[in-house]
Amino acid sequence: MTILIDEARWWHRGEKWCHLVSDVSYDELHDFADLVGIPRRGFHGDHYDIPESYRAQMISTGATAVESRELLRRLRSAGLRLSPAQRRALKAEPAPTTQD
Repeated sequence: MTILIDEARWWHRGEKWCHLVSDVSYDELHDFADLVGIPRRGFHGDHYDIPESYRAQMISTGATAVESRELLRRLRSAGLRLSPAQRRALKAEPAPTTQD
């Protein structure tokens, strides 16, 4: 498993946030998120946004702390980085509905 987390640098709603990614696959990332109880609403196309208050838990569960530049480099190298336009397009898609 190669789950990466960067430093908390981005302010939102009164606290700093960081990013959680996989440099292997989105499935691996979602499996890790499920393991630690991160809701899917925190997923933004190629990463999860994580509040700084949860960063230590992510690391103790197996995420590797890296600098933001390294996280981005590895995400791109794996072919998993989405462009801003791709992320916006995902946001604009209607949520899937479930059939009973």
